[in-house]
Amino acid sequence: MLIIAPIIAASVLSVILPVVLAATPAEAAPCLAVTLTGTMGGPPEFNGLAGPGTLVRYGDDANNCNALRLQFDAGRGTTLRLSQLGVTPAQINAVFFTHMHSDHVDGFADLMQLRWHFNSKGPKVDVVCTSDTASALGFTISCQKFVTHLADSYVHSGEIAQRLSENKERLQGGPSDLTHLMIFDAKDEPQVVWTSGDVKVSAIRSTHIAGHASYRVDTPAGSVVIGGDAGNDKIAPPRSSSTSEEVEKLARGADVIVHSAIHPVLGPDGNSGFPPLLFNRQSAAPDLGAMAKRAGARYLMLTHLIPPLGAERQGPWKIPGGALTEADYHKAAESGGFTGTTVVGPDLATIRLPAK
Repeated sequence: MLIIAPIIAASVLSVILPVVLAATPAEAAPCLAVTLTGTMGGPPEFNGLAGPGTLVRYGDDANNCNALRLQFDAGRGTTLRLSQLGVTPAQINAVFFTHMHSDHVDGFADLMQLRWHFNSKGPKVDVVCTSDTASALGFTISCQKFVTHLADSYVHSGEIAQRLSENKERLQGGPSDLTHLMIFDAKDEPQVVWTSGDVKVSAIRSTHIAGHASYRVDTPAGSVVIGGDAGNDKIAPPRSSSTSEEVEKLARGADVIVHSAIHPVLGPDGNSGFPPLLFNRQSAAPDLGAMAKRAGARYLMLTHLIPPLGAERQGPWKIPGGALTEADYHKAAESGGFTGTTVVGPDLATIRLPAK
């Protein structure tokens, strides 16, 4: 039987799974925890929701799945959400970016500034993202430049110099000096981009903006796919689905799929005025349900909700029929045929594989 219960606050969900890995008295069972560190959909702000991000923790029962901590995207408020989980910036082993939209990266400077301030002696944090990608529209998306120039505003404001005057053991270049950049060329087939012991992270190219990638974490305790804001390569109907064929390929046999979701209420056939381009480059909740079913996933975590639960508007656009509820998103995912467990946000919602 599945048990869903709060573990941190009223807004935190924990999905406890049946025990499938037995531990000997001398060996603790491996475990995996997936937490939504931010579920706000897009750049707008609403009701204190943090910007998009997912924390994946791996370990065993003895350390409560906390031997390894991987952060996927780091939207505004990420460090605040991590603090609610008892995770400090210094404890993050690697950060993975799906793409360079501000709502997915705004919290990274805060995370690294704090790490530099209090843990400047290291170790460095691995930062994994795609190589510079030229857009057909004539500009280049560059994670490398973003990371390299991360501390520029602090340098020009004088803060780095002031902090160094207090503690000359801090790295001279500021937060960027604590990053170990690991860039890769995104491909149409999964490729391993990061490993640590029994844990491997694979990536695949996916469509949203230039340079977008989706990730899969495989561990002895289970696997999770982080789709980011991926949508179909065909950017507008007619098409068979709004979801990414590449993400579906990556997700085959995965236990958990974490994915941004847009509700059909904002579709072009409604009267919200929401731009069709913005709607069509996201994955719709019914199509995500269908994809999760085809991939054989047991759990679908809907995040980056557009619109957020309880919001009367998505930015300047009014929600037809009023604010949506968790039940509205559940119904949408189930309409796609998914019969597994769907988790609809909120911030700090957590799935643990397996139960203690």
